[in-house]
Amino acid sequence: MAVDSDNLPRFPFDVRGDRLPAQVNGLLRDAPVVKVRTIAGDEAWLVSSYELCKQVLEDKRFSLKDTSAPGVPRQYALTIPPEVVNNMGNITGAGLRRAVMKALNPKSPGVESWMTARAHALVDTLLAEGAPADLRSEFTVPYSTGLHCHILGIPQSDAARLYRSLHIAFMNSATPIVAAELNWNRDIAYMIGRLDDPDTGGLMAELAALRDDPDYAHLTDAMLATVGITMFGAGTISTMAFLTMALVSLIQRPHFKTQLVSEPALIPAAVDELLRLNLSIGDGLPRLATDDVQLGDVEVKKGELVLVLVEGAHNDPSVFPDPDAVVLHRPNAAAHLAFGGGDHYCPATALAKRHAQIALEVLLDRMPGLDLAVPIQQLVWRTGFMKRLPERLPVIW
Repeated sequence: MAVDSDNLPRFPFDVRGDRLPAQVNGLLRDAPVVKVRTIAGDEAWLVSSYELCKQVLEDKRFSLKDTSAPGVPRQYALTIPPEVVNNMGNITGAGLRRAVMKALNPKSPGVESWMTARAHALVDTLLAEGAPADLRSEFTVPYSTGLHCHILGIPQSDAARLYRSLHIAFMNSATPIVAAELNWNRDIAYMIGRLDDPDTGGLMAELAALRDDPDYAHLTDAMLATVGITMFGAGTISTMAFLTMALVSLIQRPHFKTQLVSEPALIPAAVDELLRLNLSIGDGLPRLATDDVQLGDVEVKKGELVLVLVEGAHNDPSVFPDPDAVVLHRPNAAAHLAFGGGDHYCPATALAKRHAQIALEVLLDRMPGLDLAVPIQQLVWRTGFMKRLPERLPVIW
């Protein structure tokens, strides 16, 4: 375990997503709450057992909003304005939650049919061009960016320009990044333009209509545009990263993949197990203690940073027996923490699951021989990023 000069382990541990970091099982066994040194150089408590991770996520004395306050210990420098860190809280406070939840419902008219058609169209192109192909740049990225353009009601042709900002917005850097602010300002201007465009549909059209409602007079165009930016950014990067890494997990487990090819009805259950096995969350979920709190054998002091190690919770054998194995229909299959917990449980859970299910159904039906085109050791993993991702996912079928 890498340590600093003061003997604190450095966190995150590993950028590779094809293996559980070597430190995790030792932490679960010996030190479910341990102090680490973050990328920003600050101290934080790293929590790895399922019970304690769940406690942190559900206890209101561990605040997400306060992690963006000035002068507090950080994981890394902010790449978005501080007020956006607690975005769902901002949305709820502004009275926008209903519109957002409606947009994120996979049962909303046309959403599932759009995902199915888009997945097939992307596979059509892959098959026409032939193997090998980069499944990330040619499937998981356009599939995820396209969905969020569809939900927001903005042109599909603008997906790439919005996506390019995410390469910086989701960096974990020790120091502020000038380009992050430039991207943010450009994207805010873009989303305000969509509010003014009569051809805009989807959620952005609903947000634009609120400007004529006296009950929403407190909302500025910038606040409405921020909803669009954060939904595109957080939604795209999370769904794309999970789907990419789910495919890595499947390819690593050929018997599991073969089972899903022959029994596609198992794919919904497989998605929950893939969410548990998934290593796309490349850092800890941050919370700041707003009071002194007992956490296992440790007293966390007010003002200290706590990081929830989701991959630790997901490999806790006391909750998920035989955690290395794929076990479909676990009795507690949906108990994973892939979507967070407490007040900040991801509102797009149902959409994210359906997004992955449809993609896997289409890919495994039309490419049953899907496999890596290179040895897995040759995958290049992105560094300095909040998600674990292979830069490319070369495949054959």
